Amino acid sequence: MKKTFAQQLFSCIIRAMLEKQVEAYLIKRVKDVGGRAYKFTSPAHRGVADRIVCLPNGSTWFVEVKTEGGRLSELQKVFAADMAKMNQKYTCLWNKEQIDEFITNHA
Repeated sequence: MKKTFAQQLFSCIIRAMLEKQVEAYLIKRVKDVGGRAYKFTSPAHRGVADRIVCLPNGSTWFVEVKTEGGRLSELQKVFAADMAKMNQKYTCLWNKEQIDEFITNHA
């Protein structure tokens, strides 16, 4: 059964609210270990990662934040592939557990 426009809109709003919560958790966890999570926007290049995370061990990561059930857009997939080609550190984190694991493994 196809969702109505109102149902689709409501679903997008809920997903955006949850994504903001996951992103806020990432910022907190990075800050807790002495790092920084800078908001990254590039008006000329859509699809860039949400955050540039600088960790106290000197590593820098491009981090995309999604919620469970979210998906990468085609442009986000291109950005991830570009980062891999240039040997840059890129990850997509989907929930608080993955954020905790990311911090444990990389901070």
